[in-house]
Amino acid sequence: FGAGNTGAAVTKLLAPIIVVGYGWTMVPKVYAVLMLVTAIVFWFFTYSDPGHKVGKSVTIREQLAAFKDPKVWRCSQYYSIVFGGYVALALWMTKYYVSEYGFDLKTAALLAAAFSIPGGLLRAIGGHFSDKFGAHTMTWWVLWISLVCLFFLSYPQSDITVQTINGPLTFHFGLNATMFTVIMFTLGIVFALGKASVFKYISDDYPDNIGVVSGVVGLAGGLGGFLMPIMFGALVDLTGIRSSAFMLMFGVVWVSLMWMYWTEVRPMDAARELKRMQLADRME
Repeated sequence: FGAGNTGAAVTKLLAPIIVVGYGWTMVPKVYAVLMLVTAIVFWFFTYSDPGHKVGKSVTIREQLAAFKDPKVWRCSQYYSIVFGGYVALALWMTKYYVSEYGFDLKTAALLAAAFSIPGGLLRAIGGHFSDKFGAHTMTWWVLWISLVCLFFLSYPQSDITVQTINGPLTFHFGLNATMFTVIMFTLGIVFALGKASVFKYISDDYPDNIGVVSGVVGLAGGLGGFLMPIMFGALVDLTGIRSSAFMLMFGVVWVSLMWMYWTEVRPMDAARELKRMQLADRME
């Protein structure tokens, strides 16, 4: 998964350079050559493994029963932001740098890669930390750090004028390109960790039905990546504020945090308190 995300990030970096140098028609030609090479490598260096097939003892009805499990939809909510949000921002960032900060296309693509490349490369590290600290702990902190990053990214370029005894005094608030890129780099890292931690939930909770559950969760991530750029554009048209895209994502992360708190954190706190009381009773 991390390699796939990294491939998308590299594409976002290289495609604008190819467009500037050779025209947009060269992009699908390069992609077609790479696909052909990949197909040839796959044909000669892979084999069919019967062990990958689902056993006959697992029926379709049993597999689809996962749709009735609220935990599946909760994981889908998480993945819609950490993967769907990653895909949406990877598509959106080059245009954002051009329109918000006035960079040329090649520079904008290079800066956008500061978000998209770590968001792909570090997914494997996210898997390591999820194994070490657990899916819940990793996802909880991923969402909180994402919320803080999106709070600052959401604030639009603003000027506030104060009338003083010496005349008007204007203050400017807003992220410059350097601060914006640093925060986006941080967000790319936490999204990479979050993509791994959500799938750790699946392997822990559904070891015998990973295929169906991961398919549902992956679908939610794909839908997020498809719908969010459309919503970004609609919000910019509606409000005239480019950072409204981050305001939308801030809201999605907030919903995810509230969902996690009510369905995971509170029950865990209650269980710990009950265990503490039972231990105290035994000591008495």
